[in-house]
Amino acid sequence: MSDGPHILVVDDDSRLRELLRKFLSERGFRVTTAAHSGDAEAKLRSLAFDLLVLDVMMPGETGIDFTKRLRQSNSVPILLLTARAESHDRIAGLAGGADDYLAKPFEPDELLLRIRAILRRAPPPPVEAAPDIRFGPFRFHLVREELLRSVDGAETVVRLTAAEASLLKVLAEGAGTAINRADLLQRSRISGNERTVDVQMTRLRRKVEADPRQPRYLQTVRGAGYMLRLG
Repeated sequence: MSDGPHILVVDDDSRLRELLRKFLSERGFRVTTAAHSGDAEAKLRSLAFDLLVLDVMMPGETGIDFTKRLRQSNSVPILLLTARAESHDRIAGLAGGADDYLAKPFEPDELLLRIRAILRRAPPPPVEAAPDIRFGPFRFHLVREELLRSVDGAETVVRLTAAEASLLKVLAEGAGTAINRADLLQRSRISGNERTVDVQMTRLRRKVEADPRQPRYLQTVRGAGYMLRLG
């Protein structure tokens, strides 16, 4: 599993999101995707990112408006993507707090160069404990691989096997993004084949879901694999 910078790609175009996820993942980045600003905001509350690649023209809140609002509490670097290349749009984006601006269509290699340039300029993040991933009444600690459930304000440990904890860690690090069985098998400590991943997921759901047959958090994404849903 890559230990590279963690990038959040926010774009309402599902095809472009997947292309960027694949392109950046193949170049050593960890990539999480979001379809709109609300989706991105939920993931920012649960995960730490090194950079946002943010589309300007999205339904609802635009990328520029989201940048302005995000800058009130978060200094994560932001690269804006847009089909509008007029100078006043670039100025509005940069004035709103974006670190760079790239007009569509663009060459993937130029995007890569701009991302690397922004990351070189960004100050190193403070040394702190890895964030907990929260979903529903649960809190999962990424380093300890410990799952806690909150009941009436008190937390209790949910006992996981090593395979279950490893599977949940991979899903938590990519929360909100579907991960296929082959990747889950490779990135976790599960031994066996892709069918073994299904068996471990069934066992994990029994410990997490109120109704394992209709999972709320550990979801199956048809044709894509499994996903941890935070909301």
